[in-house]
Amino acid sequence: MQKQSPVDRQQAGSASRLGGSSRAVQPDAADKDKAAKPEVQAARPKNAVKAPGSVPVAAPAPEQIITSLKVMATGYTAGYESTGKTAKHPEYGITYSGVKVRRDKNAVSTIAADPKVLPLGSILYIPGYGYGIVADTGSAIKGRKIDLYFSTTKQVYKEWGKKSVVVQVIKRGDGKCTESMLKSLGHAIQTYNAVPQYLLEEAI
Repeated sequence: MQKQSPVDRQQAGSASRLGGSSRAVQPDAADKDKAAKPEVQAARPKNAVKAPGSVPVAAPAPEQIITSLKVMATGYTAGYESTGKTAKHPEYGITYSGVKVRRDKNAVSTIAADPKVLPLGSILYIPGYGYGIVADTGSAIKGRKIDLYFSTTKQVYKEWGKKSVVVQVIKRGDGKCTESMLKSLGHAIQTYNAVPQYLLEEAI
């Protein structure tokens, strides 16, 4: 899927207005005191929604990290603004690897990278985004750049924007990404809340 990030189409200086909203807001001292009261905690539903932009999955263990890489990360969608394709196009939402794009904070999301830097199938942990697997490429994604998939342009701007981030590479891909790999990886992350070591040692 050849694409240009909607963020890259913005004028210089816009990124600072768009990025940074994925960070969870820390409560002040007064809020902490309120949260400590039993009656307040009892009033909260058990399945309370997490703060916007929070990532529920755990970061990889230090021994799982092959390397850390500082990259410029942008966001993209399957829509016309990123790919030039509409929902009626037969290849709408289909990545370069052939899998369908997906965004799942609780499992794994598809991302784009330069295959010379991060081959298809590489698994990364992106702080503030979660686990991503390289399933796509892009004409504007060269060198130390990655493009993170979001369902809508609004989410790209609200949850990410454009920012420099240090990602952790926990598995280097072999040049392919399949639906079977995504399913296996997603199920494992949902089960263990992280990527189990055995999965990194297997050819998923």
